[in-house]
Amino acid sequence: MNSRLHRTAAYAALALAGAVLSTPAVAGGSLKDTPKEERRCTFSANVALATEYVFRGYSQTAEGPAVQGGFDATCGLFYAGVWASNLDWDFAGVDIEMDLYAGIKPKTGRITWDLGVIYYSYPDSPDFVAGRNNDYFELKVGASTEVWKDGTLSLTAFYSPEYQYETGEVWTLEAGLSQALPKLGRFSPTFSALVGYQTGDDALYATLIGNGDDSYWYWNAGVALGFHEKWTLGLRYWDTSLSDNAGGSGWCKGPAFQCDARFVATLKFVH
Repeated sequence: MNSRLHRTAAYAALALAGAVLSTPAVAGGSLKDTPKEERRCTFSANVALATEYVFRGYSQTAEGPAVQGGFDATCGLFYAGVWASNLDWDFAGVDIEMDLYAGIKPKTGRITWDLGVIYYSYPDSPDFVAGRNNDYFELKVGASTEVWKDGTLSLTAFYSPEYQYETGEVWTLEAGLSQALPKLGRFSPTFSALVGYQTGDDALYATLIGNGDDSYWYWNAGVALGFHEKWTLGLRYWDTSLSDNAGGSGWCKGPAFQCDARFVATLKFVH
């Protein structure tokens, strides 16, 4: 498929996602048929302190701490929110990331779907690499189901027609598993693990994103300890398939965007 057809398909997918997001329908009937208690809106806010901000295997804070927070609104099937974190991209003068997202979560049988759009923005970012833009968006299609008691399996696909730094079309696929564990005193532990794969079709993707490769794997595993109802302490291990010497860039252990093995602790409060 050539570049023009790729873009046509991307715009068609975006239009379809927009139509889905704007249609007041649910599986098996209209929104009018949904019980009132399922249609009312709820709002929540969250704040977190992390030893490091890792996104798809890459450190976004040069292995330094991160302060993060966001707001979420849910109205029946529909959800929307905003989330932000500090960054440490000294080479580019970027200190803030702000993400906007919206979507719907319908159900069909035992499967809960997640159809949404995410916009990643960097408000204080200058144009990077010959005027290329940092901001980008992704379409998301996810499905999750309980496979056994308190055990949930999820599969999610993300698609960006023009990824960060305008590095072309990028697909990201993730598979996750979470398992609620028996309570330990005041703590409610949940184990979770995730495996992700990302691939790009542009040579610039390999240079700026893939550390010399046109695709890579990343994974994490850890436990979240819930306590006092609104608090969670997360302890997580991250790693990637990227080599420190891939393409001669050596980013994995360089001054920024480290992508070797690491441990992250996060304390989060949700109200």
